Amino acid sequence: MVSSPHEAMHRIFQEHPGLFSGVSEVLGIGFPPLTSVTVLPNDLTETSPVERRVDTLLRLETENDEPLLLAVEAQGRKDPDKPAGWAYYASYLLTKYRLQPMLLVVCQDRATAEWAAREVSFGPRQWPLLTLRPLVAGPHNMPVITDPAEVRKDLALATLAAITHVAHPDIGAILKSMTTVLRETPQDIANPIVELVAQGLGKLPAAHLWRKLVAVDLSFYTSPLSEELRAEGEARRAAEDVLAILEVRGIDIPEAVRERITTCGDPEILRHWLRRAVTAPTAEAIFTDQ
Repeated sequence: MVSSPHEAMHRIFQEHPGLFSGVSEVLGIGFPPLTSVTVLPNDLTETSPVERRVDTLLRLETENDEPLLLAVEAQGRKDPDKPAGWAYYASYLLTKYRLQPMLLVVCQDRATAEWAAREVSFGPRQWPLLTLRPLVAGPHNMPVITDPAEVRKDLALATLAAITHVAHPDIGAILKSMTTVLRETPQDIANPIVELVAQGLGKLPAAHLWRKLVAVDLSFYTSPLSEELRAEGEARRAAEDVLAILEVRGIDIPEAVRERITTCGDPEILRHWLRRAVTAPTAEAIFTDQ
């Protein structure tokens, strides 16, 4: 099952196709400046029943008129079957597009990144047929950006760096630098960044911190995440009101009832329970006509 961090690590290249320029500079790889980038279909399935899809596929046009194909793969763990699949992608792309392919693997943990960066040879030991050598971006080589001035220089690169450093001790400062810059960023640019970071953090502890920063620093935005946070805040306040009325009336609130009220995320249902709480003879009775 594809996770939200997996999606964020490669989808950012679709949202910001020019990001590879910043990433390749960080990795110390010299490519000519890009003149244009095209997002290509990611389906590499042939007529055989085996389905193969690269996460993101881009066509890069450069100043030296030598187009390149960039396949971006998000990798969450070591997988011994992956190198063979990546080699297939490379040979298929070369055959289909007649352009030189590259592979960029994006990881969120150092062990996986170092595994993915290994050269892998295919063929007999005496005479290897081909060698796979992917580029890898991860916590071992992406910059730790805690200065808003550095975020402003390349917002897309800063976003990818934040996603790859989800477990870094300075993740709080990293995320705070992001919201500081996003406050002054046009909403049509900022909103996708807010969602990409939320996706990239998944269910890790940093995700809770990001939600708090978005709620406080970006409270005026109308991104899906900020709308979700507003609904959560409204539901939390409504739940507190329901419990307060029952307590003022001296109604005993069993733990199961308290949990059902506090975990309800629908403000409309909570408002109904609030009206029922005014006259209900027991705490359970607020649910009777649901």
